[in-house]
Amino acid sequence: MNLTELMFLSTCNRVEFIFCSDDTVSTPFLIQFFESIYPEFSNEQKEHFAERADVFKGINAVEHILSVASSIDSMVIGEREIITQVRNAFDFSKKLNLTGDFIRLVMRHTIETAKRVYTETSIATKPVSVVSLAYHKLREMNIPLDARMMIIGAGATNTTMSRFLRKHGFKNFVVFNRTLTKAESLAKDLHGKAFSLDALEHYEGGFDVIISCTGSDSHIITPELYKKILIGEESRKVVIDIAVPQDLHPEILSNHAVTHISVDFLQKISNENLKVRSNEIQHVEEIISEALFDFKHLQKVRNVELAMREVPLKVKEIRATAMNEVFKNDLEALDENSKEVLDKIISYMEKKYMSVPMIMAKEILIKK
Repeated sequence: MNLTELMFLSTCNRVEFIFCSDDTVSTPFLIQFFESIYPEFSNEQKEHFAERADVFKGINAVEHILSVASSIDSMVIGEREIITQVRNAFDFSKKLNLTGDFIRLVMRHTIETAKRVYTETSIATKPVSVVSLAYHKLREMNIPLDARMMIIGAGATNTTMSRFLRKHGFKNFVVFNRTLTKAESLAKDLHGKAFSLDALEHYEGGFDVIISCTGSDSHIITPELYKKILIGEESRKVVIDIAVPQDLHPEILSNHAVTHISVDFLQKISNENLKVRSNEIQHVEEIISEALFDFKHLQKVRNVELAMREVPLKVKEIRATAMNEVFKNDLEALDENSKEVLDKIISYMEKKYMSVPMIMAKEILIKK
């Protein structure tokens, strides 16, 4: 197995290897590849991945990575995070000296194309994730940044949501979780306070916004509990309940002033926004088609540059031979001023002989 360049990309729903090789990429090749990358894999695992891998070759591989970075070949269409993941993957592989000239050219063109996609289309303008949508609803309600944020549950969704809020300026957090250590870990990130879930009914700090997402199969926030944590306040509260089933008991909505944002409500918005994003796919595909055409030209130009990179060495060799052997005696007969003028002339011609062939080759290529 012969690999000249290699790059590794891992996202939330994919693992990809971008590599250059003169070998035929077949199932035996991939089994050997996985053996090298993951020696701990069993034979069954190696065969499983090798037989089920999607393989893209040549210009089809370039088109694939353009589609991935432009987020139309993604778990969530229009998620801009993928372009950062692609860039970081390339930087990481480059630091390990795994990449070379070709992958560098592909990745540079890929990043430029993805930036164009996000600038010229609306593929990423409408948020679709629950976290992004919930945040936008809060901003629409003009919730002040010092609002008392009560986080119930310290799982992945609430962790992402609360860190997102912290990033955008909210600063008053209290975290409740069944496992206290998890609550403490999240509260530390938020510069807030942590309590066990059992302590919630005795909490007297009040709240303006509840963000709740637990794995409970019953309502965590009962009417009795909600009345206790209100501590007598009558102002309208916001409850973002993104648990399935929901954590907030429906009876609370009938008896109290609550702006309730449920996961069902957010999902409806998400579906509508996904429709808007999907309508932009054709525009994105047109940009990718143009980018593929441009890449073919870039690759040809780069091949010319690589093929002619020995020209400077050959010119320097000719100069050295001329001055040190062929015209050595003639040069020794010259005075210092004449030698200096001659050296300037030769240096000038040397530079021209290096650049002119390259320029001419590129012009011929462009005309073709």
